[in-house]
Amino acid sequence: MDAIVALTHPLDPLSLEEIAAAVAILKAAQALSATVRFPIIRLKEPTKADLASFRQGICLPRLAFLLAMDISNGETFEAIVDLKQSTVASYVRLPLDEMPFGQPPVMLCEFETIEGTVKSDPRWIAAVKKRGITDEDIPLIQIDPFSSGYFGREFEQGKRIVRAVSYWRGDIRDNGYAHPIEGVVAVVDLIANEVVDLHDDEKIIPVPKKKRNYGRESFPETRADLKPLHIVQPEGTSFSVDGWKVEWQGWSFRVGFTPREGLVIHELGVDDQGRQRPVIFRASVTEMVVPYADPTANHYWKSAFDAGEYGLGRLANCLELGCDCLGQIHYFDVPAADDFGQPFVMKNAICMHEEDYGILWKHYEFRNGIFEVRRSRRLVISFFATVGNYDYGFYWYLYQDGTIQLEAKLTGIIQTAAVANGETYRWGGMVDDNLGGPTHQHFFNARLHMDIDGGGNTVTEHDFVPRPWGEDNPYGNVFDTKTRVLKRELDSPSLANGETGRYWRIQNANVTNSVGKAPGYKLVAMPSPVMLAQPESTVAQRGGFAKKHIWVTAFDEKEKYASGDYPNVHAGGDGLPAYVKQNRPIENADVVVWHSFGHTHVCKPEDFPIMPVEYTGFTLKPNGFFASNIAMDLPPEVNRHSIDNRLEASGDKLAQSCCGK
Repeated sequence: MDAIVALTHPLDPLSLEEIAAAVAILKAAQALSATVRFPIIRLKEPTKADLASFRQGICLPRLAFLLAMDISNGETFEAIVDLKQSTVASYVRLPLDEMPFGQPPVMLCEFETIEGTVKSDPRWIAAVKKRGITDEDIPLIQIDPFSSGYFGREFEQGKRIVRAVSYWRGDIRDNGYAHPIEGVVAVVDLIANEVVDLHDDEKIIPVPKKKRNYGRESFPETRADLKPLHIVQPEGTSFSVDGWKVEWQGWSFRVGFTPREGLVIHELGVDDQGRQRPVIFRASVTEMVVPYADPTANHYWKSAFDAGEYGLGRLANCLELGCDCLGQIHYFDVPAADDFGQPFVMKNAICMHEEDYGILWKHYEFRNGIFEVRRSRRLVISFFATVGNYDYGFYWYLYQDGTIQLEAKLTGIIQTAAVANGETYRWGGMVDDNLGGPTHQHFFNARLHMDIDGGGNTVTEHDFVPRPWGEDNPYGNVFDTKTRVLKRELDSPSLANGETGRYWRIQNANVTNSVGKAPGYKLVAMPSPVMLAQPESTVAQRGGFAKKHIWVTAFDEKEKYASGDYPNVHAGGDGLPAYVKQNRPIENADVVVWHSFGHTHVCKPEDFPIMPVEYTGFTLKPNGFFASNIAMDLPPEVNRHSIDNRLEASGDKLAQSCCGK
C-alpha cells in the first residue's frame, strides 16, 4: 500500500529496489560517468493491449524509463531498462542541440548551485548595489531560478538555462516576495555554471521594504472564538486498499505516481449490478503553464510549465495529518529517486479519505408523507505540489452516483513587482505600498485515456439551441440538442460555451444501454478561460494546448504530455497542436480526451501575503451509462454527532432521525 509494498501488478510504481537496480544496470552497461544525473526515473507503463495480454496469463516485461543527463556537457539520453532481464533495452541520445531544442526538467541539485553563481557575478553585484543593496544584504538575498521561456536568442538555442530574479530579505524567515529587486534579471547557463546574460534596467525602482511575513510568529494573536470541528469515523473507513489497488462504494482503481505528473489514476471502473465496468484506463494532469501579462524585464518571459519544466511529482509535499487532510486518512508513501538516482521514500505523498458532500438525493411527497433524503459521500485522492512561489493541490473525487471530478486548488504566493513612489502598476493590481502583482493565467491539462465499457469509444459534442418558430414550435418554447460527431482529430479542438451549455459525451457505440442507446459519460467543463497571449507569441507556441478546452487524439503511447516531452527552453510547436495535425480517425477508436482548464488571476490586496485558494476543474458524469440512479440503495443514515443547539440547555442534543419514513 506504499513505498515498501511488494510488486503485485504491472502498473505498480517502481519499488525502491527496482529504482536502485535500474540505475545500477544502466551505469554498468553504458559506463556512465560520475557527472550523469537522472531528472526522471519512472515505470514504463504497459498499454491497454499489454494489460489485456497480462489478464490472459502472459507474463509482461518490467521496464524502467530513465532520463540520463551529463551535467558536464548537457548530453541527454532516454534509456529503457528491462529489470527482469537486467539489460538496457534502448539508449537513445536526444538531439536537444537541434531545432526546436528543449531540455530536461530543472533539477533540485541545480537549484542549489544557482544562488552562488548569481551572487558571485560582478555585474549582478553592481546592479543590485545601484538599488541600495549593501554587501551586508547580499547573503540574505533570495535568488529565484525560473524556467526561462524561449525567444530565439543565441544563449537560449540548445542551451540549458534559467533566468534568475532576486528579492531582498532582512531576515532568513522574511517573505522575499514582498521585496522584489526590480529590473535585474540574470540568465544562468546550468552547464557552464555562469551568468551568460544580465539585464539591468536604466530606470531604478527602490526595493519595497515593508515586511509582509506569513510565518505563525507574525500572527501571535489568533482568533479565540473558533471552536474545534472534528471529523470522526468511529467504525473506520468504507474503502479497502490492497497494495496500490483501492475499492470503494463500487469503484475500483489503481494508484500510480510519476515524477512529472504526480498522482495517476489507473483502470478506473465501477460496479453495475455485480459487473465491473471500465470507465477510464488512465487519468492524470500532464501539464500546466502560467503565462504572465507584464512586458517588462522581470516578467515578460515568465511562463512556467510546472509539470514539464520541474515535475509536479518531484515537488510533492509530505502531507500533514489533521492539516492537509481531515478524518481517517490513508496515506500512500511513494518510492522515488533523487537527481543522483538514489532511491528514497516520499512520505505521505498521496492522501486518501472520505468526506461528506451534502445532499445526494432528496424528495418529500406531501400527499402520502413519504420523506426520503440521502447524504452524499465522496472518496478523495489528492496530492499537493509546491513549485517555487505557488502551491497546487490536485484532488480526484469519486461519488456514489458514478460521478468523477477533478479539482485543482491554487494557493501560495503571487509573483510581485516593485512600483516607484507615486506610480500605479500598469500590468496588474496593486497589492500593497509600492508592490504590484502581475496579471497572469494558470492552465492545466488533464489527459483522460478513456475506456467506456472496454471497447472503441466515440466523442460527440453537444449544444443546446433554440428551435425556430413554426408548426413544431408554436409557442416558441422548444429547444433542441445539436450533436456533432468527432470523426477525426482535427474535428476535436474546441471551446466550452456556457451560452449553449456545450458538453462532450464519450460513448461506446458497440454496446447498448437500457434504453437502446450507447452508454457514455459526459465531460462538463467549468467556466474557464483560454490563453490570451497572441497566437504567434512564443508562450502560445509552446503552450498551444491552452488555446482550446478540448482535444481528442487516437491513442499513441509516445504522446504522453499536452506540451510535448521537453518544454523547457523549447522553441514551440510540440504537444497537442502537433498531435492532432496527423488527423487520425477517432470514431470508435482507442481515444484520449485532453481537457484544458484554468484561471485568470488579476491580483488584488486580498491575495497577499498568501493567496486564498482558487478552484478550477471539471466533472465527468454518467450519461446513459447506468439504467437508473445507482445510489438508490444507500441507507437512510443519520449523523449521530449532529446537535440541535436549541436543545443544549435541556441536555437532549442528539439529532432525531428523519432521513427516511
